[in-house]
Amino acid sequence: MSTRRTGETHLRSLSPVRPGAGAPQDTGGVVSAGFTEKAEYIASDAVIAAVAARAATSVPGVARLEPGVLGLLGHLARTGRQWWSGQDIAPEAGVRVRHSGGWLKVQVDLSVTGGCHVGEVGQAVQQEVVRMVAQQTGMVVDAVSVAILDIQPEAS
Repeated sequence: MSTRRTGETHLRSLSPVRPGAGAPQDTGGVVSAGFTEKAEYIASDAVIAAVAARAATSVPGVARLEPGVLGLLGHLARTGRQWWSGQDIAPEAGVRVRHSGGWLKVQVDLSVTGGCHVGEVGQAVQQEVVRMVAQQTGMVVDAVSVAILDIQPEAS
């Protein structure tokens, strides 16, 4: 699987095979009706953000993701569009994905529960986001920034 970094989603390209040339050697493709199929899958920013959001919220000590004002407005617009089209809503509020100079960077804004070590939770979120994005999309995350915006008090 390719790990090309882009915000686009590209599913496949077909390369013609000359008749009588025989099957291509070790292309990893499938010969069908004169074409060699080479599949290339690129995850969109929304998919990467949804995977990162699920990874972050699975870490013990994370209370919830915290979207900023712009993130909240963007989330509301996406939610309305997805609701109108009947699609499931991916939980990505509080996560931003950026491509910069060939690098994939993820920003996670969150709240933690009281009584936990904030530094350990932040580091665990970084590790889990890198692991889950690589596992589910095949893409390499170069940097994960975690901003802890709130600490929820412990229930008494």
